[in-house]
Amino acid sequence: MGRLGTAVERRGREGLIGWRARVADAVAGPVSRRTPLREPWLRALVGWTFVVLSVVYLAQFARRMT
Repeated sequence: MGRLGTAVERRGREGLIGWRARVADAVAGPVSRRTPLREPWLRALVGWTFVVLSVVYLAQFARRMT
């Protein structure tokens, strides 16, 4: 994995705090056993999913406020 992959994985994990980290931990293990994806990448994917959902939520809120 190159530097870009490491940075993407690290940024995805940074969003996992509190209950989001528990969700990522609960999902990553079982999914990694059934797919070729590794646990750290799955945790990062869950983290990025939460980041994207937050951006969408904020964009919708801003659109409603204008």
